Amino acid sequence: MSIAVYAGSFDPVTAGHLSIIRQAARLFGHVVVVVAVNPDKRTLLSLSERVELLREVVELHPNVSVASTEGLIVDFARAIGASVLLRGVRGATDAQFETSLAQANRALAPDLATLFLPAEAHLAEVSSSGLKERLARGEDVSDFCPPAVAAKLRQRLSSQFRSP
Repeated sequence: MSIAVYAGSFDPVTAGHLSIIRQAARLFGHVVVVVAVNPDKRTLLSLSERVELLREVVELHPNVSVASTEGLIVDFARAIGASVLLRGVRGATDAQFETSLAQANRALAPDLATLFLPAEAHLAEVSSSGLKERLARGEDVSDFCPPAVAAKLRQRLSSQFRSP
């Protein structure tokens, strides 16, 4: 069975991420969505919240599981016997960044292939940071993320803006 790893910070998971996960679930025997800890990134949601939300939104895909790591993704992928690293791309800017990341991963783990998957066209502009900005402005985000994600973000954002 072929195993693919789709890693990201998923702060939060968006409809664009889910588009990639759906595609990957059709292509591979098993897809492991990995919430990666990036010490340089300040996240709104905790690691456990991100993992929990992902598990909730991928439960319809029996060949998709969710994990987390604080280490290198290539090390995680090797440890579980994965042969492919998946990366989502929204456009040219993503492609340039993702190509650089793929080259770095290839230098570390030449045995792992990187496969780029584009999100559906109508989701090309959806990002985690953009989603949080829209919610902070009170905009409707129902086209950009699952209801559970929107609810969690609203709760977190409202608690951040409460007066002490």
